[in-house]
Amino acid sequence: MPAPHRIVFANEKGGTGKSTTAVHIAVALAYQGARVAGIDLDPRQRTFHRYLENRAETLIRREIELPTSRFAVFNGSTVEELEQLIAEMSVDADYLIFDTPGRDDEFARHVATSADTLVTPLNDSFVDFDLIGQVDAETFKVRRLSFYAELIWEARKKRAMATIRDAKREMDWVVVRNRTQHVEARNMRRLDNALTELSRRVGFRIAQGLSERVIYRELFPSGLTLLDKGHLGELGTSHLVARQELRQLVAGLNLPAPAEREPRLDLAANA
Repeated sequence: MPAPHRIVFANEKGGTGKSTTAVHIAVALAYQGARVAGIDLDPRQRTFHRYLENRAETLIRREIELPTSRFAVFNGSTVEELEQLIAEMSVDADYLIFDTPGRDDEFARHVATSADTLVTPLNDSFVDFDLIGQVDAETFKVRRLSFYAELIWEARKKRAMATIRDAKREMDWVVVRNRTQHVEARNMRRLDNALTELSRRVGFRIAQGLSERVIYRELFPSGLTLLDKGHLGELGTSHLVARQELRQLVAGLNLPAPAEREPRLDLAANA
C-alpha cells in the first residue's frame, strides 16, 4: 500500500491559527471519504490532539457518527521514536497530518523537511512575515530569507533531486494567509507585494486561509467543525462565509486524491 500523503502544518510562531486549520483540513478530508490520521507534535499545548479528543467524546455523548481523524500525540524524545509512531499511524491512511509547535523544535524540523505538502499559516502582518523573510524598513522589499525559509528551501532542493532519482513526490510549500479582514489597505498591499516577491524566490504558493471568527473558538470544546451541518444549531451569515473559506482552502491546497471509496461526500453539497 502506498505511503500516506504527509501534510505538515508548521510555523515557528504561535497564534497563527495553525492547529485550527489543521483540524478543519483533517475533518474536511474525512468528509471526502479519505482515511486521515494526525500526530500532534506539541505534547504541552496539544491543541490538535485535544480538539479531536473533544470531537470523539462528543460523538459518544450525542450518539452520532461524523467523519473524523485518528489522532495521537508524540511524547517521545528521539527521532527514532517519532518515526515509529509515524509508521504506526500511517497504516491504512490516505493522509497523515502533523501539527507542530509554534517554536523552533527538532521534531517539527524533521517532519517539515519530509513533508509532501508543507502548510505555513501566517497572519497578515510583517511580524509574521519575518518568519520567512526580512524586508527593508523603507521600501518593504525583501532583503533576505529567514533561517526557516532557507531550511525549507534546502529541503525542497534535496527533495527535487530525490524526485528525479527515486520517483518521490516533490514538496509543495503553501503559505496560508489567515485573519486578513482587519488589515489596513496600504499594509495589505505591502504584504501582497512582499509575499509575491518571496514566493518567486523560494517557490511557495499562496492560499487564502481562515479569517478570525469567534465560531472557531466556540467549537473547540465540542470538537465540532464548520462542516458538521445539522449539529451546530442556527448559523449566521458569517459562519456560512467561514465555511466557504474552508472549502476554498481545501481546494487551494490541491492535494492528491486518495483511492475512491464509499461513502464519499462532496464538500460543496455539505453547505
